[in-house]
Amino acid sequence: MARTNSDDLLMEDDLAAAFLGGEDDLSVPAVEETPAVEAPQETSGQVASDEWTDDTDDFPGQLAVDVYETADKLVVKARTAGISKSDLDVSISDNILTISGVLSGGEDEQTTRWHIQECYWGEFSRTIALPVQVREDENSVKAELKDGVLTITFDKVKAEAAKRIAIQ
Repeated sequence: MARTNSDDLLMEDDLAAAFLGGEDDLSVPAVEETPAVEAPQETSGQVASDEWTDDTDDFPGQLAVDVYETADKLVVKARTAGISKSDLDVSISDNILTISGVLSGGEDEQTTRWHIQECYWGEFSRTIALPVQVREDENSVKAELKDGVLTITFDKVKAEAAKRIAIQ
């Protein structure tokens, strides 16, 4: 439980001294023991109702990406293992890139009970404001799906050098 009285808290130097063997007369407050929490009991193949639930159906999964640039290109890479080209949608508008799709294959109608489920299955989406201006025409963008990695390469818009304006 958090303390509300700042007088009860050890100062940073006092805390460091306590752990580094300084000042012998420093007393460290005792830590209260908390009772052990019992695991939910199962009854007839169902978990007790007080177990937390993860409502991932409300939010689409998010795709991890790497974004980097070279002298004349901006590159976005995303791991998309197990996703076919037909299940991917990539779009760009006003320098905002959106990658979305569906990862299917995690459900088996004959499943009676999950023991471990760490893989995400279902819809995913990622929207990224690109950090530099890019060309959005079809000839300046290349998207490739190879070995489970989606690579999108954009031509960067060349920024004009600042022009000096004469004051009259």
